[in-house]
Amino acid sequence: MVVLSQRIQKVKPSATLQITAKAKELRAQGKNVIGLGAGEPDFDTPDHIKQAAITALREGFTKYTPVDGIPELKKAIVAKMLRDNNLTYNLDEILVTSGGKQAFFSMALALLNQGDEVIIPAPYWVSYPDMTLVADGHPVIVDTQESDGFKLRPEQLKAAITPKTRFVVINSPSNPTGAAYSVDEMAKIAEVLRPLPNVWVISDDIYEQIVYDGFHNNNIVQVAPFLKDRTILLNGVSKTYSMTGWRIGYAAGPRDAIKAIAKIQEQSTSCATSIAQKAAAAAISGDQSCVQPMIQAFRERRDFIVHALNAIPGIHCNKPEGAFYVFPSVAGLMGKKTPKGKLIQNSADLADHLLNDHEVALVPGSAFGKDPFVRISFAISMDDIKTAMTRIEQAARELV
Repeated sequence: MVVLSQRIQKVKPSATLQITAKAKELRAQGKNVIGLGAGEPDFDTPDHIKQAAITALREGFTKYTPVDGIPELKKAIVAKMLRDNNLTYNLDEILVTSGGKQAFFSMALALLNQGDEVIIPAPYWVSYPDMTLVADGHPVIVDTQESDGFKLRPEQLKAAITPKTRFVVINSPSNPTGAAYSVDEMAKIAEVLRPLPNVWVISDDIYEQIVYDGFHNNNIVQVAPFLKDRTILLNGVSKTYSMTGWRIGYAAGPRDAIKAIAKIQEQSTSCATSIAQKAAAAAISGDQSCVQPMIQAFRERRDFIVHALNAIPGIHCNKPEGAFYVFPSVAGLMGKKTPKGKLIQNSADLADHLLNDHEVALVPGSAFGKDPFVRISFAISMDDIKTAMTRIEQAARELV
């Protein structure tokens, strides 16, 4: 009998990865499943980025690198921060990680003590609470409302803060809702934190470039520079440059904090992949025109999917400011029965019905701490989106 640690027993499997794996399994069985679960752009990595990796291979750049990242990539990140965010960081305030997820995970292990509270607005990315638990922290979930655009209100933040609060997590644009904070909204959050020097901010900016309709994204340090010495900015190349499999993320923050996070990485994965670091440097410092066609395609898909969902009885969908997800309410479908007589009581029931009876894979909102909602990724082709919307509409109209 395998004896599991108490730590691992606190952790739930990633619902998004499970749904994606299930969809692939059903496709392998010959079923025409359309996957709306994965947070992964369907575009190929741009050629100049791949070429940088090929060149690195040919030149034998295949050995260990410094744990905190190669100088070329760290310099590119510093330049990017100045170019895109008007923020100045030194090289020793930057850490390159094996994906954005590792940046948060190592940060939690390095900076949280047992019982420290982490304020996490819901809906949240599925891994924030579990990674907090692994680090012996305590997730404090604050429920945001659809009517507020799924954004944390200043009064909600103020009410959630206690003497044990260590971090506040801000993810803008958000996974799973696509919600992004305006400058004014971010400034009001910052003002709550101004008199609380022991409360830090974790700003997950992985979707910062994927915004629509002229929205200009600003992270909390841009809006409130007085928080810079207690903010960790998390980012990466996965979403902006369609480089999910390359596994390169990074963190920027105060020198001592970055040094501590690097120590965790030193004893876990060591350095990020050498070849991928070269590719990431080319992505961040190279021609940025490759990004706009992807964003334009995402915008067209977003507009179509929001209109289509709002035309389905029982479903309501906000239009997101960024990322490539929608998070529609399916409250109007709750309490109904499928043609087979199964009662739909929550988003998990609906997701199960859609997958097994209509071959559409999406993620129940319960995985993100919010029911009855579902997350739909539009990082797939327009043809697949149209087919999926037809199937979802059919499924909704069949419920009685």
